[in-house]
Amino acid sequence: MNKYDNNILDFRLGDFLIALSLLTRIPVNIDHHEIGESASKATWAYPLVGALIGAISASIANIAIFVGLPFSIGAILSLITMAALTGGMHEDGLSDSADGLWGGKDKGQILQIMKDSRIGSFGAIALVLIIVGRYASIKDLIQIESLFWPLIAAASISRVPMVAAMVFMQNARADGLSASVGKPSQISLIVAAVIGTITCLISAGILGLLVVLCACLGALPILYASYKKINGQTGDILGASQQTAELMALACLVGILIIP
Repeated sequence: MNKYDNNILDFRLGDFLIALSLLTRIPVNIDHHEIGESASKATWAYPLVGALIGAISASIANIAIFVGLPFSIGAILSLITMAALTGGMHEDGLSDSADGLWGGKDKGQILQIMKDSRIGSFGAIALVLIIVGRYASIKDLIQIESLFWPLIAAASISRVPMVAAMVFMQNARADGLSASVGKPSQISLIVAAVIGTITCLISAGILGLLVVLCACLGALPILYASYKKINGQTGDILGASQQTAELMALACLVGILIIP
C-alpha cells in the first residue's frame, strides 16, 4: 500500500490526480515511483480527465468566438488546446500505430517501427485525416453554439476504449506506458463506461447512447488490427483508439445535433 491508497476519499482523489498526470501535461504533484498498483486502479478516472480536457478546449473556442474570431479559428484553437494539454501523446500514438500496423510485416518489425520517432507516410495520412475530421466536426458544433457539452462528451467517452483495451488485451511489449500502468479491473472499466455514458446523455439526451456506440465502433478497427498483427496493445495503440473514437463521437454528435 502507498500514500495514494490511504482511505476511500484519498483513493478516489488520488486516482484522478494519477490519471491526470498520466494523460496530460498539467502539473500534478505525483511521484510516479510511488504509484505502484494505483496506476491501474486510476484508469476509471480516464473519462473524467477527458471531460476536463474537453471543457477547457471548448471554453477556449467559445471565448474566441465571443471576441469575434471566425468559427474556423475557434475550432483550430480547440484542437491546439487539446494537443497542448496532452502533449500530443494521442496524436503521436495514432501516427506511430498507423506506420507500424500498415508498414510492418511481422510483430517485431511493427513494434520497431512504432518506437521510431520519425513519422512515415501511413502515419502522416492518418494524422491528417483525423485532424481534418475533428476540425470539421468541431467547427459545425461551434456554428450552432453547442460545443461545450458535446466536446466534453467526445473527449470523455473516447477514453473508455483505452481502458477496455487494457482490460481485455495483453501488452504487446514488456515496456512502455501501457505496460507500466498494468491491467485494470473490470470494475474500473464499468465505472469508466458509466462516466463516459453520462456525459453523452447530458450532451445528446437518450441519443447519447448512439454516441457511445459510435465511439466504440470508432476504436474497434485499430484495436482489432492490433490484436491480429501484434497480439496485444501498446500505449501507441491506446492513443490511436482514443483519436478514432473521438472522431466518431464528434461526427455522431454533429449528426444528432445539427442534421434534422
